[in-house]
Amino acid sequence: PPQPSAPPPIAPAWHTILLVAAIIALSIHGASRLSAIHGELNRLATYSFTVTTEVAMLAWVVIGLRLKKAPFLSLLGSCPVNIRSIASDLGFALLFWFASLMVLGSLSVAWSEVEAALAHRTPATLAAGQKEPSPLSPDPSRLEAVRELAKLAPANGREIAAWALLCMIVGFVEEIVFRGYLQRQFTGWARGRLATGVLASAIIFGTAHGYQGMRSMVLLSIFGVLFSLLALHRRSLRAGIFAHAGHDFIAGLALALLRSRHFL
Repeated sequence: PPQPSAPPPIAPAWHTILLVAAIIALSIHGASRLSAIHGELNRLATYSFTVTTEVAMLAWVVIGLRLKKAPFLSLLGSCPVNIRSIASDLGFALLFWFASLMVLGSLSVAWSEVEAALAHRTPATLAAGQKEPSPLSPDPSRLEAVRELAKLAPANGREIAAWALLCMIVGFVEEIVFRGYLQRQFTGWARGRLATGVLASAIIFGTAHGYQGMRSMVLLSIFGVLFSLLALHRRSLRAGIFAHAGHDFIAGLALALLRSRHFL
């Protein structure tokens, strides 16, 4: 019997290269801008800028699809519009969120243990006779990165409403861009090797969050792989969109709470 052909790319190569370059440039800009700000941040203006860049990315993806005559809805997968299907995706999103937090939390603790072991075994540390740092003790550099990130968390009702809208837009657009467009494009370039598409899109997803620091970029790349597995299992991006938007919203509220209690 005839062998199934590999899925073709869904946009021109130059189109994808420009998109990836823009994502990296925005990541570098966000990291340098956030670290350069001292004092209070104009969060509503920052949220508006982020929405603008997200909408621009989505529009660029639509242009690329049209150049290859690929339907936009094909990126979303199977998304029946009925209560049972939507509730099922919400349930999967909630289970995925809890499971992924356990995975990422375990990896974060393991990372801290490795860092502590390496710090303990350096010649300078051994000569000074210092005790081995606990993996659960606060890492000053990590704590500073969280403080920088907490600048983006909403501080009042108006900002919380804007943050909720932002999270919904980001959840939708980034799942379309990374798990829809880029994953399928890289899979097409790899002649149907799905693992290549998943890994490449996940690495770019992590790279897009340069403002969160190197450690978070690595963990978010792994998070991107988990989102891809969810999309492949559901054959749809909808559960991932729910999980992505919900995760960002809850994380922002958690940072806002910690900041208001002066823990950050």
